[in-house]
Amino acid sequence: MLKLALAKLPELCALMQKEAELLVPAKNKAGKVDYKAYAEGVEICLNEKTSRSAKDAFFPQVENLLKFKSEGKNLSLEQILPPDHATILFGVKACDARSFKLLDKVFLSNPVDSYYKARRENCLIIGLGCAEPEETCFCATFGIDATNPEADINTWVVGEELYWAPVSEKGKALTEKLSAIFVEADDKAVKEQGEATKNILSMLPLANFKIADKISAKELVTFNSKVWGDLSATCLSCCTCTYVCPTCHCYDIRDYKTDDNTTERFRCWDSCMASDFTKMAHGNPRKTKLERFRQRYMHKLVYFPENNGEYACVGCGRCLEKCPANLNIVKVAKALEVSDDV
Repeated sequence: MLKLALAKLPELCALMQKEAELLVPAKNKAGKVDYKAYAEGVEICLNEKTSRSAKDAFFPQVENLLKFKSEGKNLSLEQILPPDHATILFGVKACDARSFKLLDKVFLSNPVDSYYKARRENCLIIGLGCAEPEETCFCATFGIDATNPEADINTWVVGEELYWAPVSEKGKALTEKLSAIFVEADDKAVKEQGEATKNILSMLPLANFKIADKISAKELVTFNSKVWGDLSATCLSCCTCTYVCPTCHCYDIRDYKTDDNTTERFRCWDSCMASDFTKMAHGNPRKTKLERFRQRYMHKLVYFPENNGEYACVGCGRCLEKCPANLNIVKVAKALEVSDDV
């Protein structure tokens, strides 16, 4: 294990920036912490959970795919390929790190999404062990160790020092290039902080939260439960929950025509909670708010585990924090568990 003084963090980031594009958690214009490209003077915020998840690094909110232009009977096409440069994603919490593996099951299964794959393969992930879990956190429900993210390199902030441990071959190669800035260290301080963090986690409101097996075991019964009508009545269909979620992956393909008769085709995030989601020529297959609300949670609690063996949630708690109507996956799962019709 290695370490360096936090005061040297800008120096470390400058060295990493020479190796790849560096994305770090930092304050945005609204005062929230989100990932942004590192530049000199950027205030890195390592102990705060980002407002949005880190999935933008592989699955951007908006992504151009191609341009085409027609002149008479002639049609010209230009494919816009994903960037092929290396990226370093620094400060990834364990919940977000696990979400990448869930997204991989969607985008790297046949047919493989080449845009996602290119970004994923060119990215090195530097995890950050949690030291200050929040009341809305419940990552342990899904077997995630908040103190030990699944990353290429793991880091921990203890006092005024940053501890650093390479994990993968990719992580070891980068560490070798940066080795001059570090000093050798033992893992005593990291272990002590880890135990303190786990103690905090054990006392959080959702420490003992589990998803009842019967929810996925009784698919049709769950689908027809009265719970959906009771809970969806207060949903605002604002889609906030899907946009902040690390594992939501729905998208739309849209065309935009420019002034010079060029059409740009792009991919953008979409939400199953939106009234026009999957709208086709004949209309929308889910016409009511209840149907759309049910689809979101059936996917996370039933359909995804049926097809992939695990729930489409990592317990980051963002939906608990952001929903203006106080609706979230915990509330839904608990309601289904105690409902007499499931």
